[in-house]
Amino acid sequence: MSNDQMTKIYVLDTNILLHEPFAFLNFQEHDVYIPMIVLEELDAIKDRKKDVSRDARIAIRALEEALKDATPEEIADGVPMNKYQSEHGSTGRLAIYPDHLLSQDRVTLPGPENDNTIINAALHLQKDKSPQHVILVTKDINMRLKAKGAGLERVEDYRTDQLISDLKYLSTGYVEVEGDFWSKVKSCDSETEGRETIHTVERAALPPTLFVNQYLFDQTKGFAGKVIEHDDKLVKLKDLGYDRMMGRHAWGISPKNFHQAMALDALLDTSIDLCLLTGPAGSGKTLLALAAALEMVVEKGIYEKIIVTRNTPEIAESIGFLPGTEEEKMAPWLGAISDSLDFLHRHDECREGSTRYIIEKANIQFKSVNFMRGRSIQKSIVILDECQNMTSSQLKTIITRAGEGTKLICCGNLAQIDSNYLSPLTSGLTYIVERFKDFEGSATVHIAGVMRSRLASFAEKNL
Repeated sequence: MSNDQMTKIYVLDTNILLHEPFAFLNFQEHDVYIPMIVLEELDAIKDRKKDVSRDARIAIRALEEALKDATPEEIADGVPMNKYQSEHGSTGRLAIYPDHLLSQDRVTLPGPENDNTIINAALHLQKDKSPQHVILVTKDINMRLKAKGAGLERVEDYRTDQLISDLKYLSTGYVEVEGDFWSKVKSCDSETEGRETIHTVERAALPPTLFVNQYLFDQTKGFAGKVIEHDDKLVKLKDLGYDRMMGRHAWGISPKNFHQAMALDALLDTSIDLCLLTGPAGSGKTLLALAAALEMVVEKGIYEKIIVTRNTPEIAESIGFLPGTEEEKMAPWLGAISDSLDFLHRHDECREGSTRYIIEKANIQFKSVNFMRGRSIQKSIVILDECQNMTSSQLKTIITRAGEGTKLICCGNLAQIDSNYLSPLTSGLTYIVERFKDFEGSATVHIAGVMRSRLASFAEKNL
């Protein structure tokens, strides 16, 4: 058997199990080794009063479930993971590596650091298991560098939650067709239902990658539409009209460019339950989301309340050190919402009074993400701001809170990630944009262009 066909050994760092507690089940036919020091780190983390402690406890319980009937000898040699009581495709073995038994003469990296112990365990396995490939998996960039410097041949990041290889492949939610759209269409069946016109055109006339609720517009500004249905041969397009979209408004706000017009269309469409807005700072994501929410709650009465939340920075994860109620504690982190509310009522005689009145009238509630778990939210609009700092599992927690008649709006800028553990490719926002892109109940719009000011626009392009 060649090296390429041989099963591999993956050594997992602690941060992999914190990032995804069931990660050890995702290595198919290959074997997974977990050093003893990783279990000690999980044990130290599980009692911390932070969100990460929950992931540590889940990981410990998952490992216990996988190894509960095994003898000490079997745990050292590896227990087949197909015994684990859940649906997964793993046929390899799971072993706990006794790195505390490594003798000093076999230690490559000296020092008491836990990272060094894990690297030493991987190096030891690399020597003992040759020619089998041993791969250390960690999300810590510095640890990957240290491991390579110490002589470990294979070190990888954990990428099962990474659906694209480069941010340029991330769906924008729209396609701009070169020239005149209708000049490329050979045959078209159009039908009008009430005020809506649906065109059925051949798939061959359109760009190769299409999905439901994707917007299409052409460079001549003669056509703007949205994909309603598609198969291998035909595509149904709802005719939206370029000028009609630019003429729409919500709570006194009109789109400044066509990207904002597409975002506003998705926000005001009650058939879309999940609206994902990406784009640079100052593109108008939060302002449009709030304006559309106020329009649908106060003016149209479609929803009953607005819940505004965002992921607080890790230093304030418990939000306990700030005084006051939950809403008062969240106020500093939700400054963008307060600024947007203030801007929407800038022409009123008494701006403060108007803002307070609207907060009561629209029943706007400020909530912390940490306290959203376990709730069921009905007939509401939930605005989740700054969600580029959230993991896919955190976003899943929020999305699964949405009950009947609830619309969720996720806003984020992938160029402004504050988390130490996330990159634009591993952000939960990137993950859900890709996962939901062909779901009929969701729409994505990347708002290009900075509308805040010429200063902000120049900084976005040149800094």
